[in-house]
Amino acid sequence: MADNVHKGVLKTWKDDRGFGFIQPDDSDKDIFVHISALKGMARRPVRGDVLLYQVGQDAGGKFKAINARIEGVEFVQPSPKVTRKWLWIVAAALGLVSAAAAYAYFM
Repeated sequence: MADNVHKGVLKTWKDDRGFGFIQPDDSDKDIFVHISALKGMARRPVRGDVLLYQVGQDAGGKFKAINARIEGVEFVQPSPKVTRKWLWIVAAALGLVSAAAAYAYFM
């Protein structure tokens, strides 16, 4: 991780809502953390996890954890997603091939 990495314990976690609060090692003010700050983790966080994170601010000026990771948990590479665009291209190509075959058959 980059500069200014902080460490703390996940004090609360609401898994159904995807957020919680970190008790920082170096401060008494809890830091908000959203599941989106933990991209690529092999598992979801649980209360008591040690988190390494950077501090950013939301649109309202409140502090939040960014670029976070769970200590001791590996990152996973997401499998490449097939986008709808490619599905449409493949479907169109198959349609053209079948139309050409039908044309050649009947001519």
